Amino acid sequence: MFHAQNIPIHLENDFHYCREIVRKSSDQHSLESLLVPRWLRPFLFAIFAFAKTADDFTGLPGRDDAARLRLLDDWSRRLLQAENGTPDHPIFRALSHTLDVTALPSVYLHELLIACRMNITNKRYDSIMELEEYCRYAANPIGRIIMHLAGEVTQEHHQPIPLKIRFSDANCTAIMLTHLWQNLGQDPWSGRPLYLPIDEMSHFGVTEETILTRRFTPMLGEMMLHLVSETRLLFDRGRPLLDMLQWPLKLELATILEQELAILDKIEANGGNTLRSKPHLSSWTRASCLLRALTRSTSPAPTSPKLIDPPNTSQEKK
Repeated sequence: MFHAQNIPIHLENDFHYCREIVRKSSDQHSLESLLVPRWLRPFLFAIFAFAKTADDFTGLPGRDDAARLRLLDDWSRRLLQAENGTPDHPIFRALSHTLDVTALPSVYLHELLIACRMNITNKRYDSIMELEEYCRYAANPIGRIIMHLAGEVTQEHHQPIPLKIRFSDANCTAIMLTHLWQNLGQDPWSGRPLYLPIDEMSHFGVTEETILTRRFTPMLGEMMLHLVSETRLLFDRGRPLLDMLQWPLKLELATILEQELAILDKIEANGGNTLRSKPHLSSWTRASCLLRALTRSTSPAPTSPKLIDPPNTSQEKK
């Protein structure tokens, strides 16, 4: 039986249902890490189960795009019911309780559904700016959710974006782009779009046929190394967030960032080739990342350099 602090007995099975969905997902960071406070885990299980199931709809085998969009429409309807206190599904019963207890802005969850719809309707991206706009819906809400639940900061309606959130957005966008470069050899064959900027492909002389036939060329390698370099710059813009967070979230973020940078290292070491093999981190590399994260998160924050606002990578829509 699943037990957690502040979870009513009649909802324990629903939160257990959510936890099992997340546990079966190999692409999620462990929400049962010792760095994640125990009281916070059930809420994250509910949110990630909601997001993971919606994401699964976008690549559901045997369904056309129209049917996948109808499933997302139904998921959106159920989210509205959960907001109104009338959930009709285990995930949404857990989610309704989460929204009620934490006062989490539900707009973040609706934005995640926008990203899922984009995976169905946007098969190509013309520029890196268009890809970053996708990340604004697919990745940045996750950072904002965690920042809110951890009591770090939240985005007030019609108010300027707090600096912490802007740094978080930069990190989340960089993390998502890292995953897109890492999964280049898988996404186009699993019903996902081709997440490469068309203008960059044209600039480096890379054709879509090259990707879809899994032919690695020097031009493709050069382009991927360029994209990796640009992604590193985005991580640099979000780096000041570490000096603004409390423990243990500070260590958790530091660990994630070290792991993402290690993936970029592997892509570079392989000349930018992720078409035939997806870069993975060994247990030894993960341990090294944790040690570096401990050093970064326990070192005193620099006092001389002034924090500079990162470019606003996620323009808020009015």
